[in-house]
Amino acid sequence: MRPRTLAASVGCLALLAAGIPVLQAQAGDPLTQPRDVSLNRRQPPEFVLKTIGIRPGMVVGEVGAGWGRYTVQIASRIGPGGRLYANDIDRDSLETLRRRCAELGFRNVEVVVGTVTETRLPEKAMDMIVMVNVIHCLADPVALLKNVAAALKPGGQVAIVEGNLDKNPGAAGEWFPRAKLLGIFEAAGYTLVREDASLPQDNIYLFKRRAGAPPPLSSAASSKLRWQANWL
Repeated sequence: MRPRTLAASVGCLALLAAGIPVLQAQAGDPLTQPRDVSLNRRQPPEFVLKTIGIRPGMVVGEVGAGWGRYTVQIASRIGPGGRLYANDIDRDSLETLRRRCAELGFRNVEVVVGTVTETRLPEKAMDMIVMVNVIHCLADPVALLKNVAAALKPGGQVAIVEGNLDKNPGAAGEWFPRAKLLGIFEAAGYTLVREDASLPQDNIYLFKRRAGAPPPLSSAASSKLRWQANWL
């Protein structure tokens, strides 16, 4: 076995061993609903959020938050001194998320309804934007990611958790190969800061805005251009 392959195998075994107590605790965890369990087994929040650097007091945007599987995990870690803007285009999912946060007593979460290319997150406000299982679902990922950049503070980063087709070729049509995902971010004006490939099926990526990339297009400017295009 090659050293790199051996290291990856050892890393996966260590991750699995470390994750056993977490999985056993899911049944009694108020943050975890039954439909979260299988995905949390695949993408353990404790490991993922530690890897990307979520800390108390951060201002975070979550794009594609859905019913809130990761929203509640992030909200619990940033604490009352932090703020989480949970974005999605599905109003029903966001309403489920809103109720879930209310039941758990999280007052640091604000729901934001976006569009397929606009996050509508506050501009220049986010320490980090998190996207879990989102990139492969986007109709126009480059356009959305350009819009995402407008919400980042200077030095802010985008954290991605996404299935890697190279690890699971049977998921063709669902996940992207690593090279394709990196190409999407390159086209959107980002550079890779750090990558963790220790999860068995997924990769974790941290990106930042590339120096010299064109200025990000704000939601307001994007909406104006789209309105003007409709009249041309």
